[in-house]
Amino acid sequence: MIPRIPHPEHRPEWQSQLARAVKSTDELLRLLEIDPARLKIQPLANDFPLRVPHGFVRRMSRGDIHDPLLRQVLPVSEETLKIEGFCHDPLAEIAAMPSPGLLHKYRGRALLTVTGACAVHCRYCFRRHFPYSDANPAMEHLEQSIRYLGQHPDIGEIILSGGDPLSLTDNRLQALCEQLSALPQLHTLRIHTRLPVVLPERVDASLLDWIGTQRMKVVMVLHCNHANEIDTDVRAAMQQLTQAGVTLLNQSVLLRGVNDSAQALVQLSETLFTAGILPYYLHMLDRVQGAAHFAVSEARANELLARVRASLPGYLVPRLVQEIPGAHSKMPLP
Repeated sequence: MIPRIPHPEHRPEWQSQLARAVKSTDELLRLLEIDPARLKIQPLANDFPLRVPHGFVRRMSRGDIHDPLLRQVLPVSEETLKIEGFCHDPLAEIAAMPSPGLLHKYRGRALLTVTGACAVHCRYCFRRHFPYSDANPAMEHLEQSIRYLGQHPDIGEIILSGGDPLSLTDNRLQALCEQLSALPQLHTLRIHTRLPVVLPERVDASLLDWIGTQRMKVVMVLHCNHANEIDTDVRAAMQQLTQAGVTLLNQSVLLRGVNDSAQALVQLSETLFTAGILPYYLHMLDRVQGAAHFAVSEARANELLARVRASLPGYLVPRLVQEIPGAHSKMPLP
């Protein structure tokens, strides 16, 4: 889903950058000086079009069809293949919603899919087929979600996800979190977001002010898959978030052709650490329809993590996990 952008006169810089995001493969390949004939491009589906901010494009290597950042966002013909075991709802999230947009899968925490909007459309996204229009707690179903949370005092952590929750304006975030903060049992606000990585302009004075008003402890779980995603602007944004008291963690996905080498994973962890972010999870690919070409085998994943452990201190080694529908938590591998 594409975020609604206000009139230019009233936009903060990050929304202006979002409005100018690259939205066609022709434009993307032209900016990267790549001949489209070198690739098998997939015609874009209306429900999951290409979208990538210019700042993220500038981190890609010109002329390189194998660039790990380009591979994450460029639609290719393999997306159309129907592969057994890959489906529209690989985590069975629809069955885990006690009210629209509220997911309660694990003890002590619950998740709200507050928007379907993202700054970038990653081709491996496990929610690329998610019915956001029918499962949005930030609309008429919010009161139902708040009521459910109030009836479950064991839930102490609320997770904002999407889409990307930071594609919402600060005013909308403030209104939402005021209602959540009224529940005294909630002590931690966790935000799952990719925006500060792909669009570091999102970390501005207004967002930092909003974070500073939160009663709950703020934890930000970022999504970065390759060291090349972190540049000077991203490091500056991370420093501001840290100074605002935010705990910064990272979760990445093991992706064939992007980060499926020990060298890439070691470099990612080291680069995250220099930016003030601790590696948290390395996910096996969720088996969503259209993403099978990114899959890495479990045996290969375990081999890679063994090599990473031999190269890094323990606190820089992410936990290799797989999410299995119905399990009590993310399952560690091996």
